[in-house]
Amino acid sequence: MSKRILSCMQPTNRLQLGNYLGALRNWVKLQDEGQGTDKNQCMYGVVDLHAITNGHDVEALANATRETAAAYIAAGVDPKRSYIFAQSSVPEHAQLNWLFGSFTQMGKLERMTQFKDKAGKNTERASLGLFAYPVLMAADILLYKATHVPVGEDQKQHLELSRDIASVFNEKYAGGKEYFPLPEPYIMGTATRVMSLRDGTQKMSKSAESDMTRINLTDDADMIAKKFKKAKTDQGNVPANEKEGEGRPEAMNLIGIYAALSDTTTEQVMTEFGGQQFLSLKTALSDLAVAKLSPITSRMSELMSDKAEIDNILKAGADKARSLAAPTLEDVMKMMGFWKA
Repeated sequence: MSKRILSCMQPTNRLQLGNYLGALRNWVKLQDEGQGTDKNQCMYGVVDLHAITNGHDVEALANATRETAAAYIAAGVDPKRSYIFAQSSVPEHAQLNWLFGSFTQMGKLERMTQFKDKAGKNTERASLGLFAYPVLMAADILLYKATHVPVGEDQKQHLELSRDIASVFNEKYAGGKEYFPLPEPYIMGTATRVMSLRDGTQKMSKSAESDMTRINLTDDADMIAKKFKKAKTDQGNVPANEKEGEGRPEAMNLIGIYAALSDTTTEQVMTEFGGQQFLSLKTALSDLAVAKLSPITSRMSELMSDKAEIDNILKAGADKARSLAAPTLEDVMKMMGFWKA
């Protein structure tokens, strides 16, 4: 039986190396899994509705949506084999979100750790959108009856809520039948957790204040070299084994990035560079990153030079997505008792 896989990113700031190694390159692999009727059906959304829950740049949002879609394509996601669409272009997301919100308990949302992290101490000033973010995420997933969702550690709690919402709906409105499948987390063994270049204990983020903490997919060769050269390390040499790497997060982060980009293991990287000064590893890492990312950067630039092409791809993707979304919303409204002319 084929898997229907949904995964999305927000168009907030530029995508970076962590997005590529942790998600994008695995999305490309997912397109090729299975044969015939068992082949994966992959849906990749640009979730622009999620992007406005904590304030946004009105002038930049549309272009950021295009750039995120361009990054998907440049990394290897094929719009002919996978759905690439903007969330806001499929209004059923917002409609289903409201319906789910009518029976999702506030107590469950109050326990969401990501809301606490993003809202900070002053939760009373946080937006309703930020608070209800997990309900919209559930709508994103269940609208297409996705069977699997690639998730990181920070999203597992949200996926559990999606499963809970599906279960409640099935019991309350579908007579106990499984109208919505309970989505499973899709764990890919090659996903890489990439940390900040300035703090090896923090995840690399496209929203971090300093641009020097990350490698953007739009960075040129000189900028990539500069950022790796200035990446934080310690006074020791490159660790030669795991024991030497204990308690040295910045060193192990650079080793992990090199291993991921070269499709080797951290053990092999430590065998090659162990005992050397960090400059040798940083230089090799810069060269490798440029070789791997330059084709993506060039393709993104090419795509963004013709916005009409990106817009056509997003429109076609939205049309395909709506062909799945509209019947689901119609079923849900009928089961929930709404009047229809």
